[in-house]
Amino acid sequence: MMEIDLAGAAIALDGESNPVVDGVLAALRANGGTIVEAAEAADILLMSNPLRPGTTAQDPRCQHADARKVAKAMAERGGGRIVFLVSAVAGMPMRRHPRFSIENAAILAGMRTLAMEFGPTVLVNAVGVGAVEDETMVSGDKAMLSHIPVGRAGSIEEAVAAVLFFCDPLNTYTTGQMLGVDGGWTAGYGRNF
Repeated sequence: MMEIDLAGAAIALDGESNPVVDGVLAALRANGGTIVEAAEAADILLMSNPLRPGTTAQDPRCQHADARKVAKAMAERGGGRIVFLVSAVAGMPMRRHPRFSIENAAILAGMRTLAMEFGPTVLVNAVGVGAVEDETMVSGDKAMLSHIPVGRAGSIEEAVAAVLFFCDPLNTYTTGQMLGVDGGWTAGYGRNF
């Protein structure tokens, strides 16, 4: 696991819990973060969205409003970070999951808007998670596996490392970006499924 110094940073979760989120929260605590309930008091807000097709995110407009409230509070305190956890389909839609693709693309657009509005004080980014397997498929769609250049599903630890990159206090110049943790799926995607 990547090591960063969060020095007691307050961390809040908004959204659904899943094995990837559980791994992220455990890693943030292991690196000195403290989990808080009140999102407006957070130094780092993790906005968790459904990572598997067939699940429905909350209305992206509501989520943007929630994140905007937190971003405003962070800006008034002098800074913070918001990391959206989305499916890789946010950056590359899947024909077989149109609604899921639209919802994730809307969340990605909202994330980029927040980054423009609240920069440079608040850094807002996203991690686009592709096919991740634990004992089961916890993110993505099994159909993705045949189009992944690295030839395998990812692990929860690989997704966690990307979130830690965005939370690292040494990362001060990245905002408005989605880092695809998808084994190259968005680069080698076959549009015929």
